[in-house]
Amino acid sequence: MQFISFEEADSKLTWTETADALEAGHKLAKAEIGDLLLTKEDKSLLSRGAWIDGVGIALKSVTVFPENASKSPPEPSVQGAMFIFDSENGALKSVVDGPLVTKWKTAGDSVLGARILARPDVKSYLVIGAGTVAKSLLQAYREIFPTLEKFTIWNRTTEKATALAQELSGEGFQVEVAMDLEDAVRAADIISTATMAKDPILKGEWVQPGTHVDLIGAYRPDMREADNDLMQKCKLFVDARETTIGEIGELMLPMSEGVIAESDVIADFSDLCNGVVGRQSHEDITVFKNGGGAHLDLMTGAMIVKKMAS
Repeated sequence: MQFISFEEADSKLTWTETADALEAGHKLAKAEIGDLLLTKEDKSLLSRGAWIDGVGIALKSVTVFPENASKSPPEPSVQGAMFIFDSENGALKSVVDGPLVTKWKTAGDSVLGARILARPDVKSYLVIGAGTVAKSLLQAYREIFPTLEKFTIWNRTTEKATALAQELSGEGFQVEVAMDLEDAVRAADIISTATMAKDPILKGEWVQPGTHVDLIGAYRPDMREADNDLMQKCKLFVDARETTIGEIGELMLPMSEGVIAESDVIADFSDLCNGVVGRQSHEDITVFKNGGGAHLDLMTGAMIVKKMAS
């Protein structure tokens, strides 16, 4: 049995191979999945399990304590680990650092969605939020979409956005900080939301025809980032129906209000990675809900284990 730490593996991975691993995983037998979510106020314990024959069995448990980031000194907001078992004999094969899997799974999920659904001629990218996930997203989108020329961050606290932009400039990566969210949204070809919002912050009236929207932050039934107008006017896709419909407020809340129905979810990765066409028109507004189910953790974790063994 091996333990794979963040420090030893992170620099050896790429976003392209992560997206490729997730796409390949969806061409295999459908995963069995199950989730457990415990919450106290804004704190959460999230445990997710998945079983894919030929890939493995995985259980990832992480705590999410958002206030940790504001402590002095700051502490990690997400902590945990993932156990990977052999799908043939049940033996524990690997323990992988939870934040390592979460980092590569989360942004990998989003860029695979965008690789399938976004227009091929995109030039500008906006991320709403300035936390750890936002940094990974900016790095991932830059690698996956070489046509992108403009990268922008908007955050409720401008100082955090500025700090992230300065951090990335040290990597030779120029990122602008937006002062007005509406203007930034109107100018973007791809938009990612990576916040802890419970009330919508992204308005459909701002999103222009042809835009691809990547919704990431909401993972609980009481959370959402997009308003009803956007959910009504878009072409809606998810990474997995089982882990989004009936599970996450981004879909549950507008469905409970009669704004959208389950039938409005056009396809998920099981469809899109097996020949179903996503974007139909250059003018479509495509919305992709990144639910980040355990099967994606397993695919990512298996990719990490294989990479570290090579």
